[in-house]
Amino acid sequence: MRPLAAGLLLAAATGAAAAPFFFVALGDMPYGAEAMTGPAYRRLIEQINAEQPPFAVHVGDFKEGYTPCTDEVYQRQFDHFQRFDGALVFTPGDNDWSDCGRTGADPIERLFALRDRFFAQAWSLGRRPIAVERQADVMPAFERMRENLRWWHEGVLFATFHTVGPDNNAAHAMPALRSDAGERDAANAAWLRATFALAQQRGAQAIVLATQADVLHGADARRPARVRRGFEATITRTLLPLAEDAGRPVLLVHGDSHRYLTDQPFVNRRGAPIANLWRLQVFGESRMHAVKVQVNAQADPPFAFTPIWNPMSPDPRR
Repeated sequence: MRPLAAGLLLAAATGAAAAPFFFVALGDMPYGAEAMTGPAYRRLIEQINAEQPPFAVHVGDFKEGYTPCTDEVYQRQFDHFQRFDGALVFTPGDNDWSDCGRTGADPIERLFALRDRFFAQAWSLGRRPIAVERQADVMPAFERMRENLRWWHEGVLFATFHTVGPDNNAAHAMPALRSDAGERDAANAAWLRATFALAQQRGAQAIVLATQADVLHGADARRPARVRRGFEATITRTLLPLAEDAGRPVLLVHGDSHRYLTDQPFVNRRGAPIANLWRLQVFGESRMHAVKVQVNAQADPPFAFTPIWNPMSPDPRR
């Protein structure tokens, strides 16, 4: 089935009322050998297909960090994404390219290979792909950033931006990866600013963002969660002030820490909570479950979360 043309997709968003809907989020899977984890992962995909979401979002790390970064492994995960009956949107994680030096590959070469395979065209993956806007196509200054995507659904604006755990490679030993981190910081900041401006211009009912990295140090009873140093440019100086000023609900979906969590941990520069910004951290690794995300911009709260429990997961309900 051919994806909806991008022009029609964006035009339909203007002035649209946000009817309630849901999508599915998952990430940090499958980890381990195909013979061990492939059947459980495919079972989860079958469960997602039974829910019939318009799209699902995989927030990166489609393999563990020490699995070789071969073209064969990339094709296997591409084939997994093509098992989704609806659309599948993917944003890369560190295991998918920047950790490839662990197995003797060149991480930057693997990043380009990832872009060539998973982001070759301006539409999603999955059996019923949707049209997406790529940053590379609308911002010539960031022509490499084919993986930063944007699309609309029921008056809600969705976007991905490319961060990787644990620190976005900001202090990596490889100069090429530190340089790439700076390039992605600049691209992500520009993409987020443009996305929030588009949401304001077209009257988006809500904004949903997806990225791989867990950008926060954990909170405790004495202090709120803090943004990790490698994400200050993208999160502290860009996303948080944009979200606070947005005047609409904002949800950040991410993975990386492999623990299901929903909360509102972000604070502004004065230490006050950002009341319209929510977070979903998806399951991962041995917890091979997904999350059904319900979106109703007129409800309080506007986002609701229901796990999709996979009976074949190594950790059935943990």
